[in-house]
Amino acid sequence: MVNDTISDMLTRIRNANLVKSQTVSIPFTKISQQICTILEKEGLIESFQSYLPTVSEGEERENLILRLKYKGREKKPCITNLRRISKPGLRIYTTHKDVPKILGGMGIIILSTSQGLMTDREARVRGIGGEILCSIW
Repeated sequence: MVNDTISDMLTRIRNANLVKSQTVSIPFTKISQQICTILEKEGLIESFQSYLPTVSEGEERENLILRLKYKGREKKPCITNLRRISKPGLRIYTTHKDVPKILGGMGIIILSTSQGLMTDREARVRGIGGEILCSIW
């Protein structure tokens, strides 16, 4: 059992990018589904869908299947780096004024706010702070 599902998700995406895999399977959680929605909206992945495999033992676990996005003939991944910032042992919070920019605004930071998960740009526009979950560029 994995305690930190966000770190597990980011590691699976990172590993799939390293071997240039087209798809990656991630255990379904509501937060990973919301992160996938943000990644799709930002154009960092092609698409995602939920998938329920048939298991004969009665233990069924829903998965998310992500289709990763690559560019060019060399198949360079659109996601260059993923980094978990706030961890279960050390939570990191910020106000809307102090939300950091990644690569001068080229990357995104995903924040968990009182109004749900959102990117750093969206949080600055709405004037909301929250927990900094991860940075992706």
